[in-house]
Amino acid sequence: MIRILIKKKRVFITFLLLLITISALADYPIFTQRYTADPWGLEYNGRLYLYCSADFLQTGPNGPEPGYYMKSITCISTDDMKNWTDHGEVFDVKDSKWGAHLSWAPCVVRRNNKFYLYYGNGDRGIGVAVSDSPTGPFVDSNKGPGVDHGTPGVLLLDDDNKPKMNNAEAPGALRGSEAWGMWCFDPSVLIDDDGQAYMYFGGAHPDNARVIKLKENMVETDGGAVKVNTPGFFEASYVHKYRGKYYYSYAGHYFSSPANIEYVVSNRPMEGFDSPSLIMSNPPVNDGMNNHHSIFQFKGEWYIAYHNRQVARDNKVAERRYREYMRNVAIDRLYYNADGTIRQVIPTVDGVPQLKNFDPYKWTSATVMAHAHGVNTEADGKGGRYLSDVKDSSWIVIKGVDFGMHGAKRFMAKVASDGKGGKIEIRLGDPDGVMVGSLEINNTGGKQNWVEKSCLVSNAVGVRDLYLVFRGQGDHLLTLSSWQFD
Repeated sequence: MIRILIKKKRVFITFLLLLITISALADYPIFTQRYTADPWGLEYNGRLYLYCSADFLQTGPNGPEPGYYMKSITCISTDDMKNWTDHGEVFDVKDSKWGAHLSWAPCVVRRNNKFYLYYGNGDRGIGVAVSDSPTGPFVDSNKGPGVDHGTPGVLLLDDDNKPKMNNAEAPGALRGSEAWGMWCFDPSVLIDDDGQAYMYFGGAHPDNARVIKLKENMVETDGGAVKVNTPGFFEASYVHKYRGKYYYSYAGHYFSSPANIEYVVSNRPMEGFDSPSLIMSNPPVNDGMNNHHSIFQFKGEWYIAYHNRQVARDNKVAERRYREYMRNVAIDRLYYNADGTIRQVIPTVDGVPQLKNFDPYKWTSATVMAHAHGVNTEADGKGGRYLSDVKDSSWIVIKGVDFGMHGAKRFMAKVASDGKGGKIEIRLGDPDGVMVGSLEINNTGGKQNWVEKSCLVSNAVGVRDLYLVFRGQGDHLLTLSSWQFD
């Protein structure tokens, strides 16, 4: 009996340690209602905007058709690093006047009081869309891509003016990549301190990293593209500046596989890159597949955004070949060592601190959330969005809500329903946490026929995580536009 108990104790301890190890290494998906990838970060007016490829699994007559069919760019934003506003699709390839058919791996910069969104038309070229707002809509009114295989310097030519084959012996080259040609995609635009703008791009082989100058209008190129020294380079160019040095980071296979994020450093923007190092290994819950990142400052701190396949696993997508095209964005802090090198990033579950508490005593869009289960958002046709696809046991959570010492007395919401309606349970801590109020919703005659309803609440005090849990029968119980407490 004693031996059995000791054995059971050892098994339990081993299991507990395994759980701790898994949770310590698991990613923290920051957006769960749809699939997103290739995040690009931009700080503007006190908010952080992330622009992402909008992943989806295309379905054909014979079922799912795995592939990177992204045709739009999703934008989310935050001012506290925990609660994110879903701005929806801010660019669609239908708004490309020259006929782009794909929108991969966006890059967004601000200049001339406008926002410029660069995107890959697959791996064939890079388009440029423009907007007056960080949340779009972005429109590409150009006559063609800003950069493609016809741009001088993109393809290396031999003496007969034919494209050279890549060097099969290049450091870190994958077997066969010398025959893959040049992938003209994954743009990264840097506006230097002197106002000169540079675009970095390329892919498929260590010899394929390029940089080219952009003119003041941010659309036309200035001169030809130049090859950059990036050992092990595969894709996902990103360049940022820190203490006067240029850091060219990318997804490479110099160390092991294409999902590692590596970097080289230079004192000059177009040459001299050297000293390859590792930023982040293939992240957890990623099936060993691709990664794509961006590195940026927000409110004086440095962060790295990237993607993995956590949400697909949470949604019980069993087959790896489908999860490959169903990615989700994540974010972690990034630190520099005293000598300017980047400290290796270890992905965390919940490692980014909330920068400020959330104020519940103002009208808040229902598209603001830290996490969600079983919901989505839709455009209202007037430039806004609302919470949709709500079913029984769906929920959203807003983190770090400060109800204050005296607490909330009433909950108000602008709601609608074109079905049987349902109920919103107001809970604290988790989806099954203490219920402090409950709001009944009836049919309002349409999913955008908004009515304002309210209910009393009690014991909503202090700083708590707020869960809005939805109950009822059916898959489309109600829609929620906004809410607030009194």
